[in-house]
Amino acid sequence: MISTQFAIDVRLKREKVPSFGEYPFSLPAVQPLETLKLHPKVTFFVGENGSGKSTLLEAIAIGLGFNAEGGTRNFRFDTRASHSTLADYLTIGKGLRRPKDGFFLRAESFFNVATEIERLDSEGMGARVIDSYGGRSLHEQSHGESFMALMLNRFGGNGLYLLDEPEAALSPQRQLAALARIHDLVNADSQFIIATHSPILMAYPEATIYEFTREGVAQVDYRDTEHYRVMHDFMANPERMLRVLTAPDDSGDAAER
Repeated sequence: MISTQFAIDVRLKREKVPSFGEYPFSLPAVQPLETLKLHPKVTFFVGENGSGKSTLLEAIAIGLGFNAEGGTRNFRFDTRASHSTLADYLTIGKGLRRPKDGFFLRAESFFNVATEIERLDSEGMGARVIDSYGGRSLHEQSHGESFMALMLNRFGGNGLYLLDEPEAALSPQRQLAALARIHDLVNADSQFIIATHSPILMAYPEATIYEFTREGVAQVDYRDTEHYRVMHDFMANPERMLRVLTAPDDSGDAAER
């Protein structure tokens, strides 16, 4: 049976990899990778910095036709070529339907997307691009405000959206608002793949969560993620956690410092 979801799975062409000892194939998330099934609604990539979750998300985005620095499939600017070659070694299974909308959001390069929008509008060719983002310059808003303007105005539903650490500029309150917006878009036949550190976002019900560790990638339940456990333990007894974190170092290193 042919799936109707936009992106079904991600497969690594292992036979074509030149060496698993070289970056990006040496990453714990990539070395054992064969096939990663994607949820028809929301898939999360979670894990420590350097685990490879953003590198894999970037490669998936490029494989789907998005610009490496973010934006829609129509964006083709290149501020600084820094993406890996991983996309050349991936096969992305696609369903029968094709998305009518799509966007790749990278928190670290969204400034460049905002700059490209202003450049395009300065040329005066056709309708203003910024009108699709709420009509107000993204550079004239805070980072968090511009993220929410993107999700509320540019994301229109029936789309495939890839988000790399969208919580980077969002307060807890705004993360809750983003979660609600994701739900609205899922109900409008959208699919999300999200790399995140946010226990708030990854609480989205029935999502598939892949945890990236030094041992590879494994599907986990929400409450079994390290992010949830660390945040839960801290919030349950912050005083105890702080005592542990700030306790004197018995080895004498603290005194030497």
